[in-house]
Amino acid sequence: MAGGPIEIDETPGILAWCACGRTRYPPYCDGSHGDTGVVPIIVQIERAGPVRWCGCARSTSAPFCDGRACGGA
Repeated sequence: MAGGPIEIDETPGILAWCACGRTRYPPYCDGSHGDTGVVPIIVQIERAGPVRWCGCARSTSAPFCDGRACGGA
């Protein structure tokens, strides 16, 4: 994971947030979790606009950044 919030202007659709930290394309899952037992979190983006994805994997609001774990408020 990147360590801090990852802000991306998203468009509506379904996305998979990487929960294992192995992805080469944070914050999105690329299937690298393989045999870890960790699965991505599937998210439906309803409207276009900025999304603050969690980049430290410690947010209590995962897959979204809550700013507490990494100081990314």
